Formats: sequence, structure tokens, C-alpha cells
Amino acid sequence: MIKFKVIPSKKALLIAILFVSLSLPFSAQNSLDNNNFWNSVQFGGGIGLNFGDGFFSGAVSPTAIYNVSPYVATGVGLNFLYSSQRDVFKSTVVGGSLIGLFNPIPEVQISTEFEQLYVNRNFDEQFVTNLDDKYWYPALFLGLGYRSGNMTFGIRYDILYDADTSIQNEAWMPFVRFWF
Repeated sequence: MIKFKVIPSKKALLIAILFVSLSLPFSAQNSLDNNNFWNSVQFGGGIGLNFGDGFFSGAVSPTAIYNVSPYVATGVGLNFLYSSQRDVFKSTVVGGSLIGLFNPIPEVQISTEFEQLYVNRNFDEQFVTNLDDKYWYPALFLGLGYRSGNMTFGIRYDILYDADTSIQNEAWMPFVRFWF
């Protein structure tokens, strides 16, 4: 028996490509039925701000999805996050994502999202030496949410979570999505 060893980022990329490629036949059929592509596109994303006692964190994550049908949507997103703690560290995270959404009923949304993030962490020398770091980090989220109108809120889980390299402190995290 032949065994293939796939590192997490390649495995995650393969899953994301598979999900998007399975959605393409639906997309092609829908575009034949509806010549106006832009009627099926929605824009949204998130914005975040956190600060206090010398700490600052700001995030922007615009996203665009294409509604293949009332049940399936696929899309892409960009991610930018800047964090700093006065006299301790500065961190910049940039990247992109592929997202797939499935709505078995209008109120329930199941999601998959693959993110590939470039992390740049710089610590002040007075606290820590040799911990400055620059690396790529993959994340593959599976989520479940409640949808009401243009808003969805729920929880997602990073199946590739690595406590040593993740920018999050745990694999489970809540989310809120807005689409216009």
C-alpha cells in the first residue's frame, strides 16, 4: 500500500480547491440561466477594533460571494490585522481566503473557509530575544451559523489549529457575517 504524506497546508488547499471545483458546475448552469452575473454577487466582511492600556488591534476583512443557488454560495476574501502592545510587540497579519456556504434551510448556514495568512511578529528586545517570526499559517474552518436576513452568526472550528503558530488562542471561535 502506498501512503502519501501531505503537510497540513497542502491538505487544506486540496480540500478548498475540491470544494470550489465541485461548486463550479452549479455556477456554470446558473450563469446560463441568468446572464447578469452581478445580480448573484454579494459583498460583506468584517471590521474589528480592540484597544486599552497600551494595546491596540485593528482588523479589516472584505469578502465577496457568488450565490450559485438559494442553497450554495462560494467566494473569496482578504484579511488584514495589525496588533501592538506598547513596549512589548507589533504584529501584522495579511492573507486571503476561499469560502463555501451551504444553506440547507434559510435559517441554517454551514460554512467552510480556507485561509492562508502571512504572519510577521516583532517583539521588543528588552522583553524577548530571538522570537521575532515571519511565517505562513493555513487555517481551515468548518462552521455552523444562524442566518437572519443579511446577517449570520455562529461558531467555527479550525481543523488545522496549531497552538504554537496560530494567531488565535484556541481552535473554536464565534463569528458574525454581514452581506449587502
